[in-house]
Amino acid sequence: MVELLLPLHGIGGRGDLPVPLWLAIYSAGAAVAVSFFALAAFWSRPRFDVAAGRSLIVITRIVDNRTLRRVLKAAGLAALVMLLGAAWFGSSSPALNPAPTWLYVWIWVGIIPLSLLCGPIWRLANPLRTIAGLARRSSYRTVPEGIAYWPAVAGLAGFLWLELAYPDGSEPLVVAIFVTGYALVNVAAGIVYGPAWFRIGDSFEVYAEVLARLSPFGRGADGWLELRNPLAGLATMPQQTGIVGLLCLLLGSTAFDGISRWSAWTRLTGDLGRTQHIVVHTLGLMVAVAIVAGLFVLAARTTGSVRVRSGALGAAGLPGAFVHSLVPIAIGYAVAHYFSFAMFQGQEGVLLATDPFGRGWDLLGTSGTRIDYAFLGTGLIAGVQIGAIVLGHVLGVVSAHDRAAELFRRRQLRRAQYPMLAAMVAFTAGGIALVTAS
Repeated sequence: MVELLLPLHGIGGRGDLPVPLWLAIYSAGAAVAVSFFALAAFWSRPRFDVAAGRSLIVITRIVDNRTLRRVLKAAGLAALVMLLGAAWFGSSSPALNPAPTWLYVWIWVGIIPLSLLCGPIWRLANPLRTIAGLARRSSYRTVPEGIAYWPAVAGLAGFLWLELAYPDGSEPLVVAIFVTGYALVNVAAGIVYGPAWFRIGDSFEVYAEVLARLSPFGRGADGWLELRNPLAGLATMPQQTGIVGLLCLLLGSTAFDGISRWSAWTRLTGDLGRTQHIVVHTLGLMVAVAIVAGLFVLAARTTGSVRVRSGALGAAGLPGAFVHSLVPIAIGYAVAHYFSFAMFQGQEGVLLATDPFGRGWDLLGTSGTRIDYAFLGTGLIAGVQIGAIVLGHVLGVVSAHDRAAELFRRRQLRRAQYPMLAAMVAFTAGGIALVTAS
């Protein structure tokens, strides 16, 4: 990830957990397997096929209030201006410039809790959508068929490459160039294709919308906000190949991030030159994503050896039908890898915000304050890491089983899910190994 003051991204190389690695892996794998067999025994009909919940009329009126929406748009624009201002005109040192921390921690990591707690709020505050909306047109071009979500996958791949494979990804100038280029491309596309572009082409908005599917808040058919079962909201995930690519990219990149923190990897790559570093890390990232994607697609298609109910599948086939089950897994991986990084490096974003342009200011009165590395113990960090991975996989198993109950007949239900169960156990064991191995 970003090498700012200290290599704090995640705890990818932490080997001082209070439980042995083998015990953590076996326990987590057993939890997933037991969950599966319990579901197979007592859950034979789909329960998340309808996402209806309790209407929140008062909250809907507050959220839909024009003043609040204008405030959110203004906040989004202000955040973009501050980020670009600090990146372009602030200190050239990552240790003194808040822009890298704002991008990699406050935005990239902050999207997770924001979307889970507030639903699709990013859509309302997205500054790129706001800027494109200023160029109002009477008509827009139709987004070409067949590209749904793939522009967002491409943009996300570029961001993750910058984060994980490019050695200067934390340099303020690099951040400035990336954010400016990303903004120009998406604003231009938004002007040509209209608001529909951001739903399928803006990587950060698409990512936030995917996470928001697991929020307890969503819109009902009548337009009112509802308090719903989060897993029922998750089941409404679009069954598109682009979404499959997006989730596999997220899981694979997080896996590579953990691998790149292993001492064995750093020993092998520590003496590489700049070009070699980029090539090796790029290949490593691609291989990790390919392994995750291959394992998931193989498990989904092998599941198809059992006959599926007629007309039950969408355009993306079985991988698309089960892709929503990867969302809680991706969140669990992200929490495990980013939790300590966000807690520690996130403080740096606050401390540097007191003087974002390196002019000797003290806007927040935090001059001389340092990051508090002692407020989280290794035991708590380990508990959050393992707990997030296990919980994410259990929720993934529940989501996959509910979809299987919709697709397969009852007598075929257990047998049909064995391939997906094997993939889930592999993801669980691998995820825990990545955050515990040194």
